[in-house]
Amino acid sequence: MAQSRGSHRLHKQCKMRWLSLVLPPNLGCLILAAIAFTNVTHVQPLAAFPLSPGDRIRLLIPEGELFNGVYEVNTDGTISIPYLAPLPVVGLELPAIQELIKIQLITNKYFQPQFLQISITPLALAPIAVNVSGETFQSGRVLINNRSAEVRAQQLTQSSGDYAPDRFLTSALRGAGGVTPNADITKISIIRQNKKLTIDLTGIFTGEPVEDIPLIAGDTIIVPKRDTIDPRIVRPSQITPPGITVFLSNLTVPASSNASSAIGKDSSSFPYGSRFSQAVFAANCVGGTAPTNVPRRAVLVRTDRLSGETVAIDRGVEDLIRNSKDQITNPFLMPQDSVACYDSTVTEVRGVLNFVGDILNPIKLIKDIFGGSSQ
Repeated sequence: MAQSRGSHRLHKQCKMRWLSLVLPPNLGCLILAAIAFTNVTHVQPLAAFPLSPGDRIRLLIPEGELFNGVYEVNTDGTISIPYLAPLPVVGLELPAIQELIKIQLITNKYFQPQFLQISITPLALAPIAVNVSGETFQSGRVLINNRSAEVRAQQLTQSSGDYAPDRFLTSALRGAGGVTPNADITKISIIRQNKKLTIDLTGIFTGEPVEDIPLIAGDTIIVPKRDTIDPRIVRPSQITPPGITVFLSNLTVPASSNASSAIGKDSSSFPYGSRFSQAVFAANCVGGTAPTNVPRRAVLVRTDRLSGETVAIDRGVEDLIRNSKDQITNPFLMPQDSVACYDSTVTEVRGVLNFVGDILNPIKLIKDIFGGSSQ
């Protein structure tokens, strides 16, 4: 009985009006299925791509020379076919668009239903702009599927088909800098035309199948925040940064500059997921004479990307290397972090005593002055 009532409600919902066009129940169901995101497969066939402004399709109808041609989706989301009213197609997949055109041709008595055959094939999927907010490193408006001029020119000469791996949800997250360690990847939301879909992308990190959703222009993606860091997602992946840049400084004795500490471009670039201790090694803060170098300290400086607040995390180098057990004592490195090394107290005291000795030794002072001038 409940199933019967559910079927009745679905039948009523499928009786819809799409702009100025009254659609029959069967076509209404097709369009609802195309825009409601309910039945998403793991591998999206090309026909399952919803169209966006700028997309191009080819329409072929046997004995339909008046209507055959290549059509581009207008900025208002419609396609303009000769002798037919503009047809709204944004967010619809090709089977639904095919039914929409068929009904218009039959309604306007250009063809008899039993003789009408329609073929629609995609030619070129345009770049689209989507909005990404929440727990990503560079939230904002993101342009995805942006092709070079050479690729676009080649698409104009091909007969059909366009593979667009960069028109998916994962591409938008990657374009926004990737998700942060606090991102809740089990509840990522896509909002399209006032409809909301929640996606779980855990499979990207576990190897399980993932429902990567094709996007259209104007989609909004929201990445919610967890209360704690998720260590599983702090590594290079399809939706996280491949690497990060960290600023290093090591002016400890005997180094007189960062160059002499062998700090360069290669030593300041780290795979995403590296930790504070690895930056200390890269800055050459570890090793040397144990009595003087073991008490060295390292400081990790991080600036909050939203508030601008700067936080300094001070650790003893030896303690950081030997006793780190979690992300509190040995945090993950984030983009634009800074790491500096400081001499031990023993080295600092020795430097002060050497300076005082030089001042109190007039013979050495005179020798340094006149010896330096004679040279």
